[in-house]
Amino acid sequence: MKDEAMTNTQAPLMASLIVVFTGAIWGFYWIPVRALAELGLLGAWGTLAITAAAAMLLSPVAYHKRKQLLQADPLALASIALGGAAFALYSIGFVYGRVAIIILLYFLTPVWSALIGRYVMGWPISRLRLAAILVGLAGLFIMLGAEGELPLPRGMGEWMALAAGILWSIGTTGMRAKSDLTPGPSAFIFASGAAITALILAPIFSQLPSGGGDIVKPLGWALATGGLWWGISIASLMWATVRLEPARVGLLLMSEVVVGAASAALIAAERLSPLEFVGGALVLCAGVLEIWPARRRCQDTAISGT
Repeated sequence: MKDEAMTNTQAPLMASLIVVFTGAIWGFYWIPVRALAELGLLGAWGTLAITAAAAMLLSPVAYHKRKQLLQADPLALASIALGGAAFALYSIGFVYGRVAIIILLYFLTPVWSALIGRYVMGWPISRLRLAAILVGLAGLFIMLGAEGELPLPRGMGEWMALAAGILWSIGTTGMRAKSDLTPGPSAFIFASGAAITALILAPIFSQLPSGGGDIVKPLGWALATGGLWWGISIASLMWATVRLEPARVGLLLMSEVVVGAASAALIAAERLSPLEFVGGALVLCAGVLEIWPARRRCQDTAISGT
């Protein structure tokens, strides 16, 4: 019983650490995406190459666990695939927008999670979560209207990042409620959902890359990125996601915001304007406010249990 209690205590902590580390790794994800674009895989073609490579690398795991996939809840599979579709949109967004803005628009996920919980799932909403929604939307308007224009996403990349955050919120809610898949099969379904999404979008955004060029470098980037980001890190994230509240996942993944903004500023010389910085800070504050009620409940439960 004592060992089981220790396991129950350690699992959320381990899951939280994995999510933070995954976020930090994804803060550098824009680098291989843009590298593939420079090598000729424009638009969604680079994301298609990455996600197809990931699905291929993960296929032996999926085959080994095929019984688990066949017995899985269809809603769980759809939720994981939808999460992959969200990450595909997010990935493609880096080709068309500034890194920090793309990441911040995606990280409005706590706002969307709270709204989905209230108006789709019928869950009650606390004052702090209502405040999170208002603060997050205020940050969105300030960030998008920083140049004196209407507070709307500018360009394809920003629209895709915004849509990705909404889809990710829906997907994580379904994963939390229905998924009991182990990390390997989950990562395969995730990558497959992303690859299918990229395959649909690639011909729409740009023409098929012409053949005859050097394929060694693009293939190397695709395999390395698919293996590290979409294989190892996503498998770890899938394990952690089902053990944490969706809002907590969104909050902990914000390590990506810090790493992504810093790396883009240092490497690509992309910096936020003062108003964009204020709007981004409000988006991050919304994440903190959204998770605070859950943390309070956990603390109260722990106190009453003792």
